[in-house]
Amino acid sequence: MTGATRAALLAHTVLVQSVTFVLRPTATYRAIELEVPALWLGVLSASFAVAPLLLAVPSGQAVDRLGERRVMVAGALLLCASAATFLLFGHAVAGLVAASVVLGTGHLCSVVGQQALVANNSPAHKYDAAFGYYTFAASLGQALGPGLIFAFGGDRTIPHTGAIFAGAAALTAVPLVAALLLPRTARRPASESSAQSGVRELLRRPGLLRALTVSCVVLAAVDITLVYLPALGAERGIASGAIGALLTLRAVTSMASRLFLGRLAAALGRRRLLVGSVALSAASLAVMPVPLPLWALAVAVAVAGLGLGAGQPLTMSWLAESAPPGMRGRAMSLRLTGNRAGQVLLPSAAGLLAAGTGAAGVLAVTAAGLAAVGVAARRLHQNPPTGGENRA
Repeated sequence: MTGATRAALLAHTVLVQSVTFVLRPTATYRAIELEVPALWLGVLSASFAVAPLLLAVPSGQAVDRLGERRVMVAGALLLCASAATFLLFGHAVAGLVAASVVLGTGHLCSVVGQQALVANNSPAHKYDAAFGYYTFAASLGQALGPGLIFAFGGDRTIPHTGAIFAGAAALTAVPLVAALLLPRTARRPASESSAQSGVRELLRRPGLLRALTVSCVVLAAVDITLVYLPALGAERGIASGAIGALLTLRAVTSMASRLFLGRLAAALGRRRLLVGSVALSAASLAVMPVPLPLWALAVAVAVAGLGLGAGQPLTMSWLAESAPPGMRGRAMSLRLTGNRAGQVLLPSAAGLLAAGTGAAGVLAVTAAGLAAVGVAARRLHQNPPTGGENRA
């Protein structure tokens, strides 16, 4: 990967995550402004994943056939459309849900292209480090995005959502430019039958379904934190600026764990590091429902960020090493299919739970789910079977 390609990829990654991580919590605040029931917060969170759940594998096939750049450009265009929908139609729940669906689809196309670009252009022995740096850039975007909430919210419990939507709409033009700056990639034609057999072959690999389960629960935990931490703040009268700062803190600590992921995986082993990071995040989420002073809540959020930050890149590198060349887009999209399934089912269940227990109950159940997949991760292979050599 050339320096120019790496710079465009990292810029695209930072900006896509910035846009996503400001629009999603802002949509939650807008829903609270509209006084929607707690059940609808779960529906709003799940709507981000509904269309991508159906499109994840086809998007991976598109990456393998058409190249990463074309799919990433399409994703950036959808991000622009989603921000415009939030701005123009976000005064009703239906508009918020529709905009979230478009946002989820644009985010999906963007990240499948990004992850395939990393997998196809990194040597296998550097996957943990390469995906660590890639997800570090994603965490940087996740840290910068909620900063807009702090800028517009200040000490208000509910920020000026219209101003945030307008700022995000202007920001979406930048990842489109970054995607257009990526080098063109050659088409890689493949038949539909070979695509389907490739997915079946991937699913038969030892431990893959277990790794996908770990990945989807960890990502759902990040999503639930993103949605229900603002809800917890609203329940307890915590200023929106403080909640935005906590979301930024979570992203910053995730950045720290990802920056040193290659060294940590080499020292501890991939499986041991994955189990430890999931256990750490489960313990942190378990204490958040307890009424805590703000500084103690900040400590819990920071520790959760450290644990949640490592889970995603570790499962990415596991899948990239398992998949042969020409199938890595499908491997990443298969992982995202599992992630999106978790994002549809778990937040929807969380919304039903929140109707009776509030945000604190949702966070407690999420902690229990993380503990369960941490136990399951102990049976993963230390390193997956190698899928083949990399593209130069």
